[in-house]
Amino acid sequence: MCPSCFFDSVGTEGKPASTGSKQVQMINRLKTTVKGSLRVAQTTQVLAKTGVSWLLGHRPPPARLLRQTFEQLGTTYVKLGQFIASSPSLFPETFVEEFQHCLDNTTPLPFPIIEKVLREELHKPLHMIFSEIDPTPLASASIAQVHAARLVSGEPVVIKVQKPGVDNILLTDLNFLYVGAKVLEKIAPHLSMASLSGVVEEIQKSMLAECDFYQEAQNIADFNDFLAETGNTEVVAPMVYKEASSLRVLTMERFYGVPFTNLEQVKQFSPDPQYSLITAMNTWFSSLLLGKAFHADVHAGNLMVLQDGRIGFIDFGIVGRVRSQTWAAVSHFIQAITDNDYLGMAKAMVGIGVTQETVNIDALADDIQNLYAAMDNLNQPSSFSGSLPTHDNSINKVMINLVGIGKRYGIHFPREFALLLKQILYFDRYVQLLAPDANLYSDHRLVMLPA
Repeated sequence: MCPSCFFDSVGTEGKPASTGSKQVQMINRLKTTVKGSLRVAQTTQVLAKTGVSWLLGHRPPPARLLRQTFEQLGTTYVKLGQFIASSPSLFPETFVEEFQHCLDNTTPLPFPIIEKVLREELHKPLHMIFSEIDPTPLASASIAQVHAARLVSGEPVVIKVQKPGVDNILLTDLNFLYVGAKVLEKIAPHLSMASLSGVVEEIQKSMLAECDFYQEAQNIADFNDFLAETGNTEVVAPMVYKEASSLRVLTMERFYGVPFTNLEQVKQFSPDPQYSLITAMNTWFSSLLLGKAFHADVHAGNLMVLQDGRIGFIDFGIVGRVRSQTWAAVSHFIQAITDNDYLGMAKAMVGIGVTQETVNIDALADDIQNLYAAMDNLNQPSSFSGSLPTHDNSINKVMINLVGIGKRYGIHFPREFALLLKQILYFDRYVQLLAPDANLYSDHRLVMLPA
């Protein structure tokens, strides 16, 4: 996205669009080089420490060792761990499961550091934009920190502030990983079958997109445009205040509400929690076909019932897109899940994935049915899946198993399929929590496949 298309007065680096002197540019490049070198040295130190510990006999399972090392390395590697956790189509099951524990909660930065970023990014005295900013953050993750605030015009907002130096750390780390992947492919040619450098490029694309708040703002605008075009007034995404935003600062309308995970809390704001959930599901499924992208992280923190009864979707840092050539297979897959049609699921999985082999559809369908039957022996059935459990880790387990079954038949899925499947499983979790005794999927109000 061209930033000037969204913020006319701000350049591509979140600063006024002036070239600056050559001397300043040289100094900035030198600073970047020095910071990059220090980051490489820090990474090497952590890896050396881990290697020495391993040689001295501390040898946890490889997946756990890698996760613990990633958490020591910080920002980039924590995000990489989360990428692994959400990508069963790219990584082995043991690693996908282990990285479910890769936490993105970090110690908050002192507010003066955040305040300095705000001043540098917004190019105005902060009192001219905000009447107040709460110095205690609402949340602090590896890439950004979120603070509650109020605009001088009176609107309550949240400010998402990118931590200083994050972009440089990401680029340095990702270049380090890319070079390492290329070297490994040269040393061990058989690894090129896994396209390690291609995976790193995919990771780089995903991570850098999360650092581009222009893109996140555009994702929000696209979703609100989709709501307007479909006449949907029961769902809302936050308004972005562009005069208080930049490449590294995103100021948004603040929502007040409760997540979908507590029935009693939802009842405070919704006389019909089932209808609220149906509205959220109808909107999300409709966005697969009619929107430019779908929200790819609808966990409980990002989906709310607001105080006025509307449904709020927040945090559009991660979105997915269904390719037009696979839409038919995706829609058949969704319909097959709702009908417990295992043969239909098998056919759709072949249509969504990439394979150079002839797939035994009947055998694939039997394996899918056996997976659901095994889960049914351990969990309370739901009308959607016949078996899906309610915990996040169990949701990931079902997703991993389905993708794993496909792999055994030579089917390789794009990451978007894993993202899409995970959101479907999240919604099934909400069905079990808010409508455990109702056959919600037979409700005529639920329209999962737009005409």
